[in-house]
Amino acid sequence: MFCDTHCHLFQEYYEDIDEIIKLAKENRVNRMIVAGCDDKSNKEVLSLLEKGEIYGTLGVHPEEVESFKESDLEFIEKNLSHPKIIAIGEIGLDYHYEKETKEKQIKLFELQLALAEKYDLPVVIHSREATQDTIECLKKYKVKGVIHSFSGSLETAKIYIKMGFLLGINGVITFKNCNLKDVIKEVDLHSIVLETDSPYLTPVPFRGKRNEPSKVLTIADYVSEIYHVSRETLSEITNANIQRVFDI
Repeated sequence: MFCDTHCHLFQEYYEDIDEIIKLAKENRVNRMIVAGCDDKSNKEVLSLLEKGEIYGTLGVHPEEVESFKESDLEFIEKNLSHPKIIAIGEIGLDYHYEKETKEKQIKLFELQLALAEKYDLPVVIHSREATQDTIECLKKYKVKGVIHSFSGSLETAKIYIKMGFLLGINGVITFKNCNLKDVIKEVDLHSIVLETDSPYLTPVPFRGKRNEPSKVLTIADYVSEIYHVSRETLSEITNANIQRVFDI
Protein backbone atom coordinates (compact mmCIF):
# COMPACT_ATOMS: atom_id res chain seq x y z
CA MET A 1 0.00 0.00 0.00
CA PHE A 2 1.12 3.55 -0.74
CA CYS A 3 0.65 7.01 0.71
CA ASP A 4 -0.01 10.16 -1.30
CA THR A 5 2.13 12.53 0.76
CA HIS A 6 0.82 15.71 -0.88
CA CYS A 7 -2.61 16.39 -2.36
CA HIS A 8 -5.28 19.08 -2.31
CA LEU A 9 -8.62 17.30 -1.87
CA PHE A 10 -10.78 20.41 -1.82
CA GLN A 11 -14.34 20.98 -2.95
CA GLU A 12 -13.32 23.50 -5.61
CA TYR A 13 -11.57 20.63 -7.44
CA TYR A 14 -13.68 17.55 -6.68
CA GLU A 15 -17.44 17.08 -6.62
CA ASP A 16 -17.31 13.85 -4.57
CA ILE A 17 -14.25 13.60 -2.34
CA ASP A 18 -15.49 10.36 -0.77
CA GLU A 19 -15.47 8.75 -4.22
CA ILE A 20 -11.92 10.03 -4.85
CA ILE A 21 -10.77 8.49 -1.55
CA LYS A 22 -12.53 5.21 -2.38
CA LEU A 23 -10.86 5.03 -5.80
CA ALA A 24 -7.46 5.72 -4.22
CA LYS A 25 -7.88 2.81 -1.82
CA GLU A 26 -8.92 0.54 -4.68
CA ASN A 27 -5.59 1.47 -6.29
CA ARG A 28 -3.52 0.61 -3.21
CA VAL A 29 -3.25 4.19 -1.96
CA ASN A 30 -4.56 3.80 1.56
CA ARG A 31 -3.26 7.04 3.12
CA MET A 32 -3.39 10.64 1.95
CA ILE A 33 -1.84 13.80 3.37
CA VAL A 34 -3.88 16.87 2.42
CA ALA A 35 -1.93 20.13 2.30
CA GLY A 36 -3.44 23.48 3.24
CA CYS A 37 -2.37 26.64 1.42
CA ASP A 38 -4.41 29.47 2.92
CA ASP A 39 -7.04 30.12 5.58
CA LYS A 40 -9.90 28.64 3.53
CA SER A 41 -8.09 25.43 2.60
CA ASN A 42 -6.63 25.03 6.10
CA LYS A 43 -10.16 24.95 7.48
CA GLU A 44 -11.15 22.43 4.82
CA VAL A 45 -8.16 20.24 5.76
CA LEU A 46 -9.48 20.04 9.33
CA SER A 47 -12.92 19.00 8.08
CA LEU A 48 -11.39 16.09 6.12
CA LEU A 49 -9.50 14.50 9.00
CA GLU A 50 -12.41 12.29 10.07
CA LYS A 51 -12.38 10.48 6.72
CA GLY A 52 -10.34 7.40 7.58
CA GLU A 53 -6.64 7.52 6.75
CA ILE A 54 -6.58 11.23 5.92
CA TYR A 55 -3.88 13.37 7.54
CA GLY A 56 -3.26 17.07 7.10
CA THR A 57 -0.77 19.90 7.03
CA LEU A 58 -1.59 23.55 7.72
CA GLY A 59 0.26 26.46 6.20
CA VAL A 60 0.21 29.61 4.07
CA HIS A 61 1.56 29.21 0.54
CA PRO A 62 3.95 31.92 -0.73
CA GLU A 63 1.51 32.89 -3.49
CA GLU A 64 -0.93 33.90 -0.73
CA VAL A 65 1.48 36.38 0.85
CA GLU A 66 -0.48 39.49 -0.18
CA SER A 67 -3.75 38.25 1.32
CA PHE A 68 -2.12 36.71 4.41
CA LYS A 69 -3.39 37.95 7.79
CA GLU A 70 -1.89 37.52 11.25
CA SER A 71 -5.04 35.64 12.24
CA ASP A 72 -4.18 32.95 9.64
CA LEU A 73 -1.07 32.04 11.62
CA GLU A 74 -3.01 32.18 14.86
CA PHE A 75 -5.51 29.69 13.42
CA ILE A 76 -2.70 27.37 12.34
CA GLU A 77 -1.02 27.48 15.74
CA LYS A 78 -4.30 26.86 17.53
CA ASN A 79 -4.91 23.67 15.52
CA LEU A 80 -1.42 22.13 15.56
CA SER A 81 -2.45 20.00 18.53
CA HIS A 82 -4.88 17.97 16.41
CA PRO A 83 -3.44 14.42 16.33
CA LYS A 84 -3.84 14.16 12.54
CA ILE A 85 -2.18 17.48 11.74
CA ILE A 86 1.34 16.22 11.11
CA ALA A 87 3.27 19.17 9.61
CA ILE A 88 3.30 22.84 8.73
CA GLY A 89 2.87 23.30 4.99
CA GLU A 90 2.59 24.04 2.18
CA ILE A 91 5.04 26.87 2.88
CA GLY A 92 8.06 28.28 1.10
CA LEU A 93 9.14 30.68 -1.63
CA ASP A 94 7.93 31.15 -5.20
CA TYR A 95 9.69 33.68 -7.44
CA HIS A 96 8.14 32.48 -10.71
CA TYR A 97 5.08 34.73 -10.54
CA GLU A 98 5.67 36.56 -7.29
CA LYS A 99 9.25 37.89 -7.48
CA GLU A 100 8.20 41.41 -6.50
CA THR A 101 6.97 40.08 -3.13
CA LYS A 102 10.29 38.39 -2.33
CA GLU A 103 10.91 40.12 1.02
CA LYS A 104 7.34 39.55 2.19
CA GLN A 105 7.58 35.89 1.20
CA ILE A 106 10.78 35.37 3.16
CA LYS A 107 9.24 36.98 6.24
CA LEU A 108 6.12 34.78 6.00
CA PHE A 109 8.23 31.68 5.35
CA GLU A 110 10.42 32.30 8.38
CA LEU A 111 7.43 32.98 10.63
CA GLN A 112 6.14 29.52 9.75
CA LEU A 113 9.55 27.86 10.08
CA ALA A 114 9.81 29.36 13.56
CA LEU A 115 6.40 27.91 14.38
CA ALA A 116 7.51 24.47 13.19
CA GLU A 117 10.65 24.69 15.29
CA LYS A 118 8.66 25.81 18.34
CA TYR A 119 6.30 22.81 18.13
CA ASP A 120 8.90 20.35 16.80
CA LEU A 121 6.89 19.68 13.65
CA PRO A 122 8.14 18.85 10.15
CA VAL A 123 7.58 21.24 7.25
CA VAL A 124 6.40 20.76 3.68
CA ILE A 125 8.35 23.10 1.43
CA HIS A 126 7.32 24.71 -1.85
CA SER A 127 10.33 26.21 -3.65
CA ARG A 128 10.07 27.51 -7.19
CA GLU A 129 12.91 29.45 -8.79
CA ALA A 130 14.06 30.30 -5.25
CA THR A 131 16.45 27.49 -4.33
CA GLN A 132 19.23 29.53 -2.75
CA ASP A 133 16.91 31.67 -0.60
CA THR A 134 14.97 28.56 0.42
CA ILE A 135 18.16 26.86 1.60
CA GLU A 136 19.35 29.97 3.44
CA CYS A 137 16.03 30.27 5.28
CA LEU A 138 16.00 26.58 6.22
CA LYS A 139 19.52 26.82 7.63
CA LYS A 140 18.27 29.24 10.29
CA TYR A 141 15.87 26.74 11.87
CA LYS A 142 16.01 23.25 13.29
CA VAL A 143 13.41 21.65 11.05
CA LYS A 144 13.05 18.59 8.85
CA GLY A 145 10.43 17.60 6.33
CA VAL A 146 9.75 17.21 2.62
CA ILE A 147 10.77 19.29 -0.36
CA HIS A 148 7.47 19.10 -2.19
CA SER A 149 7.52 18.51 -5.98
CA PHE A 150 11.28 18.38 -6.15
CA SER A 151 12.64 19.05 -9.65
CA GLY A 152 16.09 20.49 -9.01
CA SER A 153 19.63 19.42 -9.78
CA LEU A 154 21.54 16.56 -8.19
CA GLU A 155 23.64 19.11 -6.31
CA THR A 156 20.51 20.69 -4.85
CA ALA A 157 19.08 17.26 -4.00
CA LYS A 158 22.23 16.40 -2.05
CA ILE A 159 22.06 19.68 -0.11
CA TYR A 160 18.43 19.09 0.93
CA ILE A 161 19.09 15.47 1.86
CA LYS A 162 22.10 16.43 3.96
CA MET A 163 19.86 18.92 5.78
CA GLY A 164 17.51 16.08 6.68
CA PHE A 165 14.82 16.52 4.05
CA LEU A 166 13.07 13.98 1.87
CA LEU A 167 12.31 14.72 -1.79
CA GLY A 168 8.68 14.62 -2.91
CA ILE A 169 8.43 12.90 -6.31
CA ASN A 170 5.23 13.25 -8.35
CA GLY A 171 3.95 13.03 -11.92
CA VAL A 172 6.61 15.43 -13.19
CA ILE A 173 9.04 12.51 -13.28
CA THR A 174 6.95 10.88 -16.04
CA PHE A 175 7.04 13.93 -18.34
CA LYS A 176 8.85 13.37 -21.63
CA ASN A 177 11.41 16.20 -21.46
CA CYS A 178 11.97 16.07 -17.71
CA ASN A 179 15.54 15.65 -16.42
CA LEU A 180 14.36 14.61 -12.96
CA LYS A 181 14.59 10.91 -13.75
CA ASP A 182 18.33 11.31 -14.36
CA VAL A 183 18.76 13.10 -11.03
CA ILE A 184 16.71 10.58 -9.07
CA LYS A 185 18.78 7.68 -10.40
CA GLU A 186 21.66 9.12 -8.35
CA VAL A 187 19.58 9.61 -5.17
CA ASP A 188 19.17 6.87 -2.59
CA LEU A 189 15.66 5.44 -2.52
CA HIS A 190 15.60 6.08 1.23
CA SER A 191 15.49 9.82 0.48
CA ILE A 192 12.24 10.07 -1.50
CA VAL A 193 8.49 9.94 -0.95
CA LEU A 194 5.68 9.78 -3.50
CA GLU A 195 3.00 12.41 -4.01
CA THR A 196 0.51 13.58 -6.63
CA ASP A 197 -0.04 17.30 -5.89
CA SER A 198 -3.61 16.58 -6.99
CA PRO A 199 -5.40 18.05 -8.85
CA TYR A 200 -2.20 19.22 -10.57
CA LEU A 201 0.75 17.54 -12.34
CA THR A 202 -1.11 14.51 -13.67
CA PRO A 203 1.36 11.79 -14.72
CA VAL A 204 1.75 10.32 -18.20
CA PRO A 205 -0.32 8.71 -19.71
CA PHE A 206 -3.14 10.71 -18.08
CA ARG A 207 -1.88 14.24 -18.79
CA GLY A 208 -4.67 16.63 -19.66
CA LYS A 209 -6.96 15.05 -17.08
CA ARG A 210 -7.46 16.06 -13.46
CA ASN A 211 -5.01 14.38 -11.12
CA GLU A 212 -6.06 12.45 -8.01
CA PRO A 213 -4.42 10.31 -5.29
CA SER A 214 -5.10 7.01 -7.10
CA LYS A 215 -2.44 8.09 -9.63
CA VAL A 216 0.28 7.46 -7.02
CA LEU A 217 0.27 3.92 -8.34
CA THR A 218 1.25 5.16 -11.82
CA ILE A 219 4.08 7.23 -10.33
CA ALA A 220 5.15 4.29 -8.15
CA ASP A 221 5.43 1.95 -11.13
CA TYR A 222 7.53 4.52 -13.01
CA VAL A 223 9.84 5.05 -10.02
CA SER A 224 10.10 1.28 -9.49
CA GLU A 225 11.53 0.95 -12.99
CA ILE A 226 14.09 3.67 -12.35
CA TYR A 227 15.34 1.93 -9.21
CA HIS A 228 14.87 -1.62 -10.54
CA VAL A 229 12.82 -2.66 -7.52
CA SER A 230 9.41 -4.25 -7.16
CA ARG A 231 6.30 -2.25 -6.37
CA GLU A 232 6.23 -4.00 -2.98
CA THR A 233 9.82 -3.00 -2.16
CA LEU A 234 9.12 0.59 -3.17
CA SER A 235 6.04 0.63 -0.95
CA GLU A 236 7.97 -0.73 2.02
CA ILE A 237 10.85 1.74 1.69
CA THR A 238 8.80 4.87 0.97
CA ASN A 239 6.43 4.12 3.84
CA ALA A 240 9.43 3.76 6.16
CA ASN A 241 10.74 7.09 4.84
CA ILE A 242 7.42 8.75 5.66
CA GLN A 243 7.48 7.30 9.15
CA ARG A 244 10.93 8.83 9.80
CA VAL A 245 9.60 12.33 9.17
CA PHE A 246 5.89 12.33 9.97
CA ASP A 247 4.04 11.11 13.04
CA ILE A 248 1.63 8.77 11.26
